[in-house]
Amino acid sequence: MRPVVLCFSGLDPSGGAGLQADIEAIGQAGAHAAIACTAITIQNSQQVFGFEACAANLVKDQATAVLDDLPVAAIKSGMLGTTDNIAMLTQLFAERLITADTPFVLDPVLVANSGGSLGDEKTLVSAFRELLPYATLITPNTHELRALSGEQDLHIGAQKLCAQGTYAVLVKTSHDFDSGDIEQYLYIKGEMVHKSTLPRLTGEFHGSGCSLASFIAGRLAMGDALIDAVRAADSWITQTLRAADAPHPNNEQAQLIPNRFIDFQHNR
Repeated sequence: MRPVVLCFSGLDPSGGAGLQADIEAIGQAGAHAAIACTAITIQNSQQVFGFEACAANLVKDQATAVLDDLPVAAIKSGMLGTTDNIAMLTQLFAERLITADTPFVLDPVLVANSGGSLGDEKTLVSAFRELLPYATLITPNTHELRALSGEQDLHIGAQKLCAQGTYAVLVKTSHDFDSGDIEQYLYIKGEMVHKSTLPRLTGEFHGSGCSLASFIAGRLAMGDALIDAVRAADSWITQTLRAADAPHPNNEQAQLIPNRFIDFQHNR
């Protein structure tokens, strides 16, 4: 069987983000996605209207059923939605139901790409700080990095999160819209080991963060070293965004949906 990535993520009815993005991205990375659904959202490609989180025991039972049955080679979490769900995942790691050598990619989602609230930020941040030490890699945007670290400087913030127990941090500047190209910095154990510059394409994209984190998790499950997985993901996400679909071509405010089924070519 292909290596399995167990994902904790919510349902986005538009298919742009959430569990569908995870499934497609992980499949493109060569692995198989298994999903523990954390929430049902009401959203389209432009806006979040509301959500209902799944109970923590239900999410845990979904995950345990997968862990008992499939050879899980990596874990990825996206929208967890409630402090109970974050605490449940922390407990799963603490109980060693997930082995310590299993890569865990944590996308610390605080606000949806389309701007909708996914819960009270202060309580989510507090809960996430308990989960961070179990993460192989966290993939915060600039807002999430500053909220989690309490630092305005991105590099100091990344180093602080590493000092608090996270193995690696991938800093993404895609949400800094006043900047030019998108810069990403990979910190491992507090040291910057890789920097990439990606073109800032016209428009906004729905589900790009989910897709990037999930592709990295897929490549880690396939056996890539972390820096190689990040490099491959940089190339892949750029191609998916260049080929993105426009749900409303005449609406300049609409977010584009990444085309994750491109014929991906990466020079390894």
